[in-house]
Amino acid sequence: MLRADATPTIGVGHAMRLLALAQELRGRGIEVHLAGDLDVAWVASAYAEAGVLVHPCPTDPDDLVTLVLDLDARWCVLDRYDLGPRWGVWLRRAGVVVMAMVDGPFSADQDADLYVDQNPGATPRAVGAGQLALAGADYTLFRDDVLALRRPVGDVAVDDVADEEQRPLRVLEVFGGTDPCGAAPVVTPLVLQACSGLAADITVVTPDRTWVAPLAADAPPGVELRASGPVSDLAARAAACDLVVTASGSSVWELMCLGVPLGVVCVIDNQRPGYDMVADADLALGLGDLEMLRRDDDARAAAVSALREAFTDRDVRVERAARAQELLDGRGRARVAEALVSLAR
Repeated sequence: MLRADATPTIGVGHAMRLLALAQELRGRGIEVHLAGDLDVAWVASAYAEAGVLVHPCPTDPDDLVTLVLDLDARWCVLDRYDLGPRWGVWLRRAGVVVMAMVDGPFSADQDADLYVDQNPGATPRAVGAGQLALAGADYTLFRDDVLALRRPVGDVAVDDVADEEQRPLRVLEVFGGTDPCGAAPVVTPLVLQACSGLAADITVVTPDRTWVAPLAADAPPGVELRASGPVSDLAARAAACDLVVTASGSSVWELMCLGVPLGVVCVIDNQRPGYDMVADADLALGLGDLEMLRRDDDARAAAVSALREAFTDRDVRVERAARAQELLDGRGRARVAEALVSLAR
């Protein structure tokens, strides 16, 4: 049993990383169910394609325990920050093995048998007897479509490099499956400013396209800006781009695994550890905090300058992406699945 949600308000990151685990478990012949609210159509479709049966969102721990016991489920994976430890306590008392997805301090108070912090750079937490904690790049979860598109960053034909020099830059902006924090309208003007004097083709993923048209009309010569609604094929679109500008949530790890050059924005507090890790290690171009980009001229100017360098220096982009990809071997979900199924009461 998986417990996660995907909605326009909270985004889709938690559901997406659990989809990767579901695909791994299904490949091992294990039946997988999800209890939660999948109020994003393409996420619901992805779970259906993976063969995961979705149940209504439980309102309290007792409802979840009842559902888990009715299905004779052996394991339950919790991936919401606001559940609180009583959910894990009730499940464990019922004899169910509990795995908690954590992100640094977020969900760290959950009561579980197995704790997984999939963020590269994370370290395992201290746990009690009979408990297990996994953390870091060896346990990052990747979906099937990401793994299928993974290739070494330097594995580019000479003709492809020549083509890149002749065509416009391909830039993708995506801030979560639904952009719940409204980052795209803040960042897009900075991307356009950084592209001044260059030929560029920019696609911004946004649930509300109305704000894009005025910016597209005033784009610098040679720069084309278009809007796209939420997409289910993000990995494929990103793999074809020269730079992806994104929030520093769980999708960053997927893009790093693909070997895509990245610019990252910290849009919410729980993304801070991941943002600091990739920016400080120069694995992605750190563009700053969303709130600072909203209101601080110096922060905006620094982001434009950094983007300009990334757009004009292919070698810098590729070298940074190659270092990032080296951290992630794509087998994290297999290691997590093995740890989970090894725990039995």
